[in-house]
Amino acid sequence: MADMGEFQAAVTAWAAGGPGDPARELAARLPVRAVVLLEGASDAAAVRALAASRDRDLAAEGICVLPMGGAMNVGRFARLLGPSGLGLRLTGLCDERERSFYARGWERAGAAQGGFFVCAADLEDELIRALGVRRVEELVGAEGDLRALRTFLRQPAQQGRTAQQQVRRFLGTKKGRKIHYGRVLVEALDPDDVPAPLDALLTSL
Repeated sequence: MADMGEFQAAVTAWAAGGPGDPARELAARLPVRAVVLLEGASDAAAVRALAASRDRDLAAEGICVLPMGGAMNVGRFARLLGPSGLGLRLTGLCDERERSFYARGWERAGAAQGGFFVCAADLEDELIRALGVRRVEELVGAEGDLRALRTFLRQPAQQGRTAQQQVRRFLGTKKGRKIHYGRVLVEALDPDDVPAPLDALLTSL
């Protein structure tokens, strides 16, 4: 039986230059009604974790959470999936510095402007501010990474940065760490402390 993971893989292959028929067939069979376009896997992990905390199964609702492998790919994905392609509803989450990529992608795909949500810096920064540096450090310790964090903080390059900047940089220093903590940090949030862009994204779906 086809699932949303297969649709995601088919779309990714299509965006890379492969055939579009597998994605079209899966979109109709599942069926898919909306796609959440995200820069990478850590953002996807956070979105899925928040959905799970609210007892929502996005795939069962016909919503595909799709990491694109970089914000500059948004135009290609939006064109294939939006009004000019499969006709699916588009939404997404991006960093402030990526806003222009998303705006252009939405415009060229014929999608309604304002259909995506913007983090002040990036999602990790939003989550760290929501939880506080001390709480994030506690979570890092609980995940067995406290020694690695302390070693990282002693590096000369970190001495001129704020505690929030240091922790944010640490999350991106090892492959897979941002993805792991995308879930961990969201799961630690109080319901009233969910960053506004992430909350608005889930509420809109």
